[in-house]
Amino acid sequence: MNRKLRNRVLVASAALMIGLVAWVARSAGSAPVAGEVGGSVASALTVAATSPETQTWPQTLQASGALAAWQEIIVSPETGGLRIAELLVDVGARVKRGQLLARLADDGLKADLRKQKAAVAQARANLDQAESNMRRAKVVEGSGALSAQKIEEYQINEATARAALASTMAELDSIRLKLSQTHIVAVDDGLVSAKSAVLGNVVNTGAELFRMVRQGRIEWRVELDARQFAAVRPGLLAQITLPGGQSVEGTVRQVAPTLSTSTGRAIAYVSLPADSAARAGMFANGSLELDTKPALTLPQSAVVMRDGKNYVFVIGAGDKVTIRAVETGRRRSDRIEVLTGLAGDVRVVASGGAFLSDGAQVTVVASDTTKATKETKTTVGNAS
Repeated sequence: MNRKLRNRVLVASAALMIGLVAWVARSAGSAPVAGEVGGSVASALTVAATSPETQTWPQTLQASGALAAWQEIIVSPETGGLRIAELLVDVGARVKRGQLLARLADDGLKADLRKQKAAVAQARANLDQAESNMRRAKVVEGSGALSAQKIEEYQINEATARAALASTMAELDSIRLKLSQTHIVAVDDGLVSAKSAVLGNVVNTGAELFRMVRQGRIEWRVELDARQFAAVRPGLLAQITLPGGQSVEGTVRQVAPTLSTSTGRAIAYVSLPADSAARAGMFANGSLELDTKPALTLPQSAVVMRDGKNYVFVIGAGDKVTIRAVETGRRRSDRIEVLTGLAGDVRVVASGGAFLSDGAQVTVVASDTTKATKETKTTVGNAS
């Protein structure tokens, strides 16, 4: 009996185990697999869709060049042999036309001025005496009291005295001019970019004391090859990126009439605002805006860079995305031009593509642009 009872218990246990395995198998077969919810594939990301737009954009020409002063002013004395008595400005100062920059010692010239004034007074007295003698000679000219030779002598003395007075007055004007030249002034508005003047130094005529950027204007001197040279003309807009990251907008002022025979390149001169962060001596990169042409554009956030290439995620049937390589071109504001790899009638993930992979399932929501369009249509429909 004990053996029969054990056999029945073993058989019952085996049957129970078989039933349990079958139940587990049925349960596993009916449960959704990983990545599925209720039998459907789970969404990897909620995204907004956008479509390429054709816009009219100017063509851009990438270029580089140095920043330099529009014009430089060399400030130097017009009289020499005098000591610098006072310096009134330093490097970086913004000055106005006629502003006093430096003063030369003028004590010697003031003494010369007083001496020359005395010489003028003496020459004038000599002329007065000569004129008086000539008047008396004319009174007695017909009486024979004076010989013709004496009368002629009086005439010569008068002319000599008049010439001597004119000479001394000219010398007086010269001293006054030199005295005025001891005040070194700015010939135009500008920014002092260099100072070589040293207080107490005796300067020569024409020696450089200051160097100025005229009117504080800086220009970008763009280097162009022969192909680019043919496309650039005065009046074009330019966008420049300075070494510090600041962006400055300018205008092409002039284009050199010829290319250099040594480098084969020409220079385009781009005027920049006087209050910009541009400084002479910098080297900057930028672009020139040429004639306009249509551009197929997307938001820049829709383009993802991987391994040095640009990609977009196209939303297909069932809201599954497909990665697609594209070639990009111009950039303007928050949009980018797509040159190849994309048609204009597709839906593209507007942002968040960096978190997606090829074939991923997404949930598409209406973008702000789509919402605005629908609201506008609804308002128009209600109004009608």
